[in-house]
Amino acid sequence: MTEGNILSANGSILVVGGGISGLTTTLEAAEVGYEVFLVEKNPYLGGRVSQLNQYFPKLCPPTCGLEINFRRIKDNPRIKVFTLGEIERVDGAPGNYDVSVRLTPRYVNENCTCCGECATACETEIPNDFNFGMNKMKGAYLPFEMAFPARYALSPLIIGTEDAKRCWKACKYDAIDLEMQAKTIRLKVGAIVWATGWEPYDAKKINNLGFGTYPNVVTNMMLERMASPNGPTAGKILRPSDDKAPQSVAFVQCAGSRDENYLPYCSYICCMASLKHTTYIRERYPDAKVYIFYIDVRAPGQRYEKFYSKIKTDENVFFIKGKVAQVSEDPETKDITVVAENAITAEKIEQTVEMAVLATGIQPTAAAAKPAADLNYTEDGFIMNDFEKGGMFAAGCANKPRDVFSSNQNATGIALKAIQTLMNR
Repeated sequence: MTEGNILSANGSILVVGGGISGLTTTLEAAEVGYEVFLVEKNPYLGGRVSQLNQYFPKLCPPTCGLEINFRRIKDNPRIKVFTLGEIERVDGAPGNYDVSVRLTPRYVNENCTCCGECATACETEIPNDFNFGMNKMKGAYLPFEMAFPARYALSPLIIGTEDAKRCWKACKYDAIDLEMQAKTIRLKVGAIVWATGWEPYDAKKINNLGFGTYPNVVTNMMLERMASPNGPTAGKILRPSDDKAPQSVAFVQCAGSRDENYLPYCSYICCMASLKHTTYIRERYPDAKVYIFYIDVRAPGQRYEKFYSKIKTDENVFFIKGKVAQVSEDPETKDITVVAENAITAEKIEQTVEMAVLATGIQPTAAAAKPAADLNYTEDGFIMNDFEKGGMFAAGCANKPRDVFSSNQNATGIALKAIQTLMNR
C-alpha cells in the first residue's frame, strides 16, 4: 500500500457514500460553490437505486434520476469522486477534519472506453453481487450498463492468474494496469456527511420463513432485480427452482421488521415496495393471483394511499391481515405454503403458492460496519445527528429508514447543515 498526497481545500465537504442521498448532498453543495470529495466503497455510484427496476413516486427506472446526476457530477469541477474507497480514520473537529481514505485498486485506468474486450477474453466467472448472487458475471466487468465512472473493473479474484493476463493482452487502449496497488490518501475538510445507506436484512436469519432452504422463497430486492431489464432474468419474473412463470405469489410483509428478535422498527419502504412488485407481477402475468400477508399497510401520503387504493381494486390481489408464522415447501412441486392466522376472522390460513416473496427490511450499513469516527448511534445502528455540535451529519437511510423521495429531501437539508458548519467556523 502506498501513501497518497494530502488533498485539501478551504471550505470543503466530504460525502461518504455515493447512493441517492450522497449524490444529492454532493450536488447541492457543489452547485452553490463548495468543493466536495465524494467517497464510495463500490466501483460505481448510484447505490441501491441503481439496482431498482422502478422507484416511487413516479415509478421511473433508475436512469430517470441517475443519468442526469451523473452528468452534473461529471461536468462540475468542484466534485472529486473516489470509488472503491473506505474511510480508515477521522481526526479533528468541526471545520477542521483530517480524514484517511483507503483506495482499493480497480486495475483499470482512465483509458478505458468500455469496449468490453477484457470481459470477452476473461474466462473466470464470479457471483454477481449486483444481482444478489442470482447469476454470475465475468471477472472483468462493467457493474451495470450506465455505471459511473464508465469504466470496467477487474475482480481481485483473478489478479495473478492467466485470466488477468488475457484481459491485459485483449485491451487495445492500455487501460489494464495489473500493477495497481492499494493506497491511502488524506483529505482535509471542514464538514463530513455520512450517506452510507442501507443493506437488506439477511433473510437467512429469519428461521421460520424458509429463505436459503426453499429456492422459491426470494426477497423483495431479488424480485426487484428479476424485474429489471438488466437483471439476471432480463426482466422476467421466474421461479428459481424451474424458471417457470409463477401463477400465484405470496408476499410476506414485515419479514424481520417490527420484530424484537430481528429488527424492532418499521422499515418504512416495505409495504409500498410489495405493492409496486404486485404491479410487476400483474402486468407480466394477467391471470396470476397475488396474496399479501400484512400486519398493517403503511402508505404514507396522499399519492401512496391512492396507489394502495388502486391495487385493492384488483380482483386477483388478496390482502390477508395476519403475521406469517410458518413457510413450508412441497418437495415434489417446490410450491410454497404460507401459514398465518387471519387477525380479522381468527381463522388459520394455509395458502399454497408457486413463489413467496419476503419483504425484508432496511438495516443501516453502519450497524455492521461503524465508521472510524466520533459518531453517536441508535440501538439499531442508525447514525444520530447532533446539530448543536455540527461538523458531521448523517443523511438518508444512514439516519433512519426512508424512500428515495424522502432521502432526496433529507439530503438537501443535510447539505445546508454541512455548509452552515463551514460558514460558522
